Amino acid sequence: MAEIKESMKRNAWLKMESDEIQAVYEFNRGYLEFLSQIKTEREAADYFYSKAREHGFVPLSEVQSITAGQKIVLADKGKVCALLIIGQEPLINGINLVASHIDSPRLDLKARPLYEADGQALFKTHYYGGIKKYQWVAVPLALHGVVVKKDGKTIKVAIGEKEDDLAFTIADLLPHLAKDQMELKMSEAIKGESLNILVGSRPLQDSGEEGIKKYILDLLKSKYEIEEDDFTSAELQMVPAYAAREIGFDRSMIGAYGQDDRVCAYTSFQAILEVEKPQRTILCLFVDKEEIGSAGNTGLQSLIIENIMAELLHKAGVHDYFSIRRSLANSYALSADVNAAVDPNYPEVFEKMNCSFLGNGVVMTKYTGSRGKSDSNDANPEFLGRIRKLFDEHKVAWQIGELGKVDIGGGGTVAQYMARYGMEVVDLGVALLGMHSPFEVASKADVYMAYRAYKAFMQDF
Repeated sequence: MAEIKESMKRNAWLKMESDEIQAVYEFNRGYLEFLSQIKTEREAADYFYSKAREHGFVPLSEVQSITAGQKIVLADKGKVCALLIIGQEPLINGINLVASHIDSPRLDLKARPLYEADGQALFKTHYYGGIKKYQWVAVPLALHGVVVKKDGKTIKVAIGEKEDDLAFTIADLLPHLAKDQMELKMSEAIKGESLNILVGSRPLQDSGEEGIKKYILDLLKSKYEIEEDDFTSAELQMVPAYAAREIGFDRSMIGAYGQDDRVCAYTSFQAILEVEKPQRTILCLFVDKEEIGSAGNTGLQSLIIENIMAELLHKAGVHDYFSIRRSLANSYALSADVNAAVDPNYPEVFEKMNCSFLGNGVVMTKYTGSRGKSDSNDANPEFLGRIRKLFDEHKVAWQIGELGKVDIGGGGTVAQYMARYGMEVVDLGVALLGMHSPFEVASKADVYMAYRAYKAFMQDF
């Protein structure tokens, strides 16, 4: 019972008055709508960019010189977005940076996806990020993404989200025939090459061989202007086709796809919209590819942070490379990413003195990595001391976190790719149940406290 009492003593709901609890529910209404509408990194980047413009942020390309108080936005390659508020201090003194990723585990269509077999038309996929493959069968799926034609025309695709819209799925093997399958390891029962999407079963009239595939191609061309060769230059993703939902009799939680890491993206975005006249320049950054190692030119292993600072300093009249390095080294950063909440169904994988709990506030994770903190940033205690003081002064409910027991858990974030510039970095985000599943669960209190924490860091750190 002592453990339960201690856990309840840290519960964020019990630290709030009735008016703040009401603010929690109000804030999460917008978050629910966001999760239901935004299912991919492209959609998230578009959303943040357009909303920033509505709130007076000016594209960086239109900014000629840098002055305190400016609100600036930039987008890159359709999958990266950044918001900036220029501070009172010179850029050489460093910035306060909050970085989150807007990609999530999913099923990507292959470059030649469509085929016909046994009276069905299917799409071949390659899964993206760390998933449990069995979680993606026998659920409704939607198709999102873009198709780029040879003439440069871009077709945006979002099929399967409306109530009366069609949907897709991967059929699972019936238990009557699955004796051998159910004796396999969970990781082996569903093969990657078996994650094929059911897209049709009706043949084109008088079409001969592969009539079902021909009918699907006919529909794609007539309804969406998509031809078979166009899949080569497409970026199409299968994602869960359901809306975000409130969870529990008390409606205290949110269940949805993609909360890793769009929960941190949304809360940090809402925070920067409310920041006014900060002392230090604020950069709120949304990036891609974290789920596959932050690689590529839209991931944080690219030079995107350095390029942003170089352009800002150039517009401020500072042109030497040393100033870029000095500015980055003088910066402070939050790696805004989620952690795993203790799950009472699987207590054996958690070390409860150091793991995070649902509803205990935003999670500060000193180190990530696995098997000896491999690939971890491991934040410095001097920086953590200042963060603790900031959160306590702003009455932000927070907790420490670790991703499971030593030698069992582990995982990486973008923290290490910011720390390499010399800046101080710590991971800070929301605890989730069912992370990387098609239906992750977060506490509304934790979502709200993440927003409060990011705002305090941007405004007053």
